Amino acid sequence: MMTIDWSACAEVECVPGKVGGKPVVKGTRVPADAILIDEEMGATPEETHESFPTVSVESILKIRAYAHSHSPQLQS
Repeated sequence: MMTIDWSACAEVECVPGKVGGKPVVKGTRVPADAILIDEEMGATPEETHESFPTVSVESILKIRAYAHSHSPQLQS
């Protein structure tokens, strides 16, 4: 998995003691990378939302877009 600097993504937070301080979707314990792994496996945003119901489809789309714009491996 590629390394992404999530610090400028409004949908992601790093909280010491929460999931080991790893980047998670704001207000959840869902790792931001899990959203991208689902995408790599071919899941639609709606399917990802079914897997992680605490993350809205809107947040999933924003996280995917941020990752694509901040990772050379994901840019089309």
